Amino acid sequence: MPHHILVADDDPHIREVICFALEKAGMKTTGVADGAAALQAIGRRTPDLVVLDIGMPEMDGLEVCRRLRHTSDVPVLFLSARDEEIDRVLGLEMGGDDYVTKPFSPRELVARVNVILRRARPAAPEPADDRQFSHGKLAMAPASHAASFDGNPLALTGIEFSILKGFLARPAHVLDRDAVMASAYAANIHVAGRTVDSHIRNIRAKLAAVGCLDVIETVHGVGFRLGRCG
Repeated sequence: MPHHILVADDDPHIREVICFALEKAGMKTTGVADGAAALQAIGRRTPDLVVLDIGMPEMDGLEVCRRLRHTSDVPVLFLSARDEEIDRVLGLEMGGDDYVTKPFSPRELVARVNVILRRARPAAPEPADDRQFSHGKLAMAPASHAASFDGNPLALTGIEFSILKGFLARPAHVLDRDAVMASAYAANIHVAGRTVDSHIRNIRAKLAAVGCLDVIETVHGVGFRLGRCG
């Protein structure tokens, strides 16, 4: 069954370009022009992914994502006309999975959508996914896309899950940003270092909420490593 993508952008031309590119890649799309319509569409039928413009009038994309995260963990790809770090950080900290700046390449946008969809809902488990990871009180079962700390389930996005799995697979290693990116993104996708930092900040916040204050440690000047998770 084709993936269903909701595209929310107040610019009809951009909506048309995105929907055309996604449909050409074999997906089904629904386009809406504002944040309220996006929330209504999601309420009627949860899509597989939302492409969400940050700069929509009245209710912007950040507010839509904030409201959405109260009830849903559907993947979100943000769009913005401004290539400013604060927008990227806010979007990712709100629970977004990735961020694309306008003007963008439709081919790159489709590639990023496919990466997020693969991470959020693997098409078929690989043999390696049968492994169970544990470190301290942190546990992960990739085959069922489940993670927990001290028995408390963790609501991780697909990208966050892949990043944390990368650390659990190499618990004694220090990983630089390139290695962290490689665990979560396809090789042909470029991701800014600040994007990785935002995802790690989200993982830390979600673990801190259940009592783990040392899930990922910063090794200054080098990268990151898995903490004790005790």
